[in-house]
Amino acid sequence: MRKTSLALVAACLFAGPLAAHAVPFSFECITNNKAADCAIGESQFVLDVVDGGSTTNFTFRNAGPAASSIADIYFAWPKDAAVVLAQETITSSAGVSFSWGASPANVPGGNTIGFTANIGADSNPPAQPNGVNPNEWVTFTFSKSFTDVLDALLSGTLSVALHAQGFAGGGSESFILVPPPGTSVPEPGTLALLGLGLIGLGLGRRRKV
Repeated sequence: MRKTSLALVAACLFAGPLAAHAVPFSFECITNNKAADCAIGESQFVLDVVDGGSTTNFTFRNAGPAASSIADIYFAWPKDAAVVLAQETITSSAGVSFSWGASPANVPGGNTIGFTANIGADSNPPAQPNGVNPNEWVTFTFSKSFTDVLDALLSGTLSVALHAQGFAGGGSESFILVPPPGTSVPEPGTLALLGLGLIGLGLGRRRKV
């Protein structure tokens, strides 16, 4: 299981102007219909959480090269219902087209792990060609601060899931982002000192679940 560690977050926050405003997360397969397809998604699908100033951007990328298409994206943010009302723009690379509102309303397989989406988006018909295929991306913007979003992701208040299709064998799989439990993002004024201290204490080591 691959996760984004607190040390990685600290490194991204301190590494420079560009890295200071973007944190990457990867995904884990939850349906396991076909091991090879799960491996493709886990190696190619990336979420970049990017500071947009007064907003936060969620950019989903398919790094390629294997055939695959992110067709449905789900957010579970039950403790912050205001976010549901603050949905803003969707932007994407050429060939990608998404709209708010996902069908089904929850990611396939989500119930088995306790994931219940309250925000979702689908690629527009035809789903596979308009999804996020290799070397493509789609960005969702929310009226929520970068620090609050990272805190929600790392504490588990916010979770994100994907449903992908378009694999070479014609199958589909679901994937979920599961952040390290019990961690949070420090206040901006203490980031530099706390970041160095946390790395020194070894809190950024990968944890097995």
